[in-house]
Amino acid sequence: MSTLERPAGEVSFPRALAAVTERDPDAVAVVCDDRSITRSELDRVSNRMARAYERLGVGHGDFVTIALSNSIEWFVACMATWKLGAVPNPISPLLPPAERDAIIARAQPRLVVGVGDQVVAGRTAIPAGFEPDPSLSDEPLPDQTSPMERALTSGGSTGVPKLICALSGATYDPSTIFTMFTARRSALIPGPLYHGIPYASAWRSLFAGASVVVMSRFDASRCLELIEQHRVDRVSFVPTMMQRIARLPEAERRSRDTSSLEFVLTSASPCPPWLMQLWIEWLGPEVMHESFGSTERIGGTFISGSEWLEHPGSVGKATGGSRIRILDPETGDECPTGVMGEIYMMPATGPRTAYRYVGADARVTPDGWESVGDMGYLDAQGYLYLGDRRSDMIVCRGRNIYPAEIEAALDAHPDVRSSAVIGLPDDDLGQSVHAIVEADGVTESELATHVGERLVHYKVPKSFELVDHPLRDASGKVRRSALREARMRTEADSAWISKQEGAEWVG
Repeated sequence: MSTLERPAGEVSFPRALAAVTERDPDAVAVVCDDRSITRSELDRVSNRMARAYERLGVGHGDFVTIALSNSIEWFVACMATWKLGAVPNPISPLLPPAERDAIIARAQPRLVVGVGDQVVAGRTAIPAGFEPDPSLSDEPLPDQTSPMERALTSGGSTGVPKLICALSGATYDPSTIFTMFTARRSALIPGPLYHGIPYASAWRSLFAGASVVVMSRFDASRCLELIEQHRVDRVSFVPTMMQRIARLPEAERRSRDTSSLEFVLTSASPCPPWLMQLWIEWLGPEVMHESFGSTERIGGTFISGSEWLEHPGSVGKATGGSRIRILDPETGDECPTGVMGEIYMMPATGPRTAYRYVGADARVTPDGWESVGDMGYLDAQGYLYLGDRRSDMIVCRGRNIYPAEIEAALDAHPDVRSSAVIGLPDDDLGQSVHAIVEADGVTESELATHVGERLVHYKVPKSFELVDHPLRDASGKVRRSALREARMRTEADSAWISKQEGAEWVG
C-alpha cells in the first residue's frame, strides 16, 4: 500500500477497522509466518468471535485475559473483545502457572482465552485454536467503545504482578500522527504483542491502512528477510534484537535490501552507545531513533539519530507535553543538572490521568509527580541520560554502580550474546558486582580484561558466571531481582530460575 488511508474523525477501534475495510476489503491486514488475513476477513471473523465471547458472558467493561502467542488468532481475540466494549488483558502464553494465575486473580476476567477450562479454576476459559459456532452471525455488531484500550501486566522490580489499566478509551484519532507507530506500507512486529510498543505499533499501523507483519519468534536473519520481502517502512526493536542482527555476518546483513526502512526505533531498555552508532552508520541517522517511557504512559522522551550524534548516549527530550524531574532518591530534593537521581514524570494532562494500577501503588510526590523507577540525569539542554532501575543499583564501598553500564561494556565483546549484572551481598564491600554472561569461547579473565579496558576498576565484576541461554526476556528486559534471588537459593533452584530468563522469545 503506497498511501496512508484514514477514517475521518475519532472513532472506536472496531469502527477504525471497519473504515479501512470499506476502503479496500481485500487488502492484507496481518501476516504471520505462512498465514495471512485480509481486512474483511478479520472484520467478519472477529464479529463471529465476539458473539461467541458474548455467549460466554463477556460484556461492556469486562476484562478478557488473552494468553495467546503472536498470531492472527491474537488479533481476532483482541478485536472481538473491543467489539463487545470489553478490555483486552494480553499476557504471555508461556507464563508459569503460578504467575499466570496471580495475574488472573488480579484481573478477575470474565473470560480467559488460550488455556483450557481445567487450568483456570473458577474462570470461564477457552483453549488456543477455539472456533466459534459457525451458525453465529458474522455481520457487524452495534458499535461500542471499550472504556480502556488495554490492561497490560508488569511485575516491575518486585516481581509481584500488577495490571496497568489505561484510562483512555479504545479510540483511534486519525488526525493524531503517531510517528513511532504509524506505518505507511507495512509495519514489522518482531516482539511479543503483549508488550506496549509492539501492541501499539500493530494496531495503529493497521488502523492507518498499513499491513502488519508479525514474527511468531524473533530470528535475526528472518527479520531482515521480512523487511526486504514486505518493503517494511516501520519497525521497533529492543537492543537485544539489534545486537543479534548486528552480529550477523556483515555480508549477509548488507546483502538484504533495507532501503524501504524509513523509521527504526529502539526502546524498552538502554541501547549501548556503540550499538546505536553501528546502526546509524548502517541505516543512516535519519532512519534511527530512540525513545524512553513507561507502560503507564505518564511521559516519555524521543531522540532522532541526528540529534543522538550531537548527544551520544541520550534518550532525548520529553515529548507530548510531558515533563521530567530528577529527584534525589534519599532526600527528594531536585538534582542539579548532570547529577544522577530518580526520574519522575508528569503527563501533559496532569497527575493521575493516564492509568490506574490494580495490585500496586505508585511512587508519587505530594504534588503529583510519579517515579518511573529508573535513574538518570538531565543535561543543560534538557536531554535525558539513563542510569538503571533504582532497585537494581549496586552500592559497593559507598559507590553507586549501574548494571546497564557494565552490561553495555560486556555486550560489546564479539563473543557475548547477552549479559546481566547484579549485586550480591558482601560482608566487606556491602555488595559485590557479579556478571552473568551468555557467551561462547571466552574465559572469565578475558571478560574482566575487556571490561577493565572500558570502565573504572571498581566497576569490573568481581565474579563471572558463564551460561548458555538468553538472559533477557521478549521485551529485551532482564529481571535482575529474580536473578539475585536465584543465586541465593540452592544450586538446583538457581539453574531452573535462571533458564527462564529470556528463553521464550529471543533464541
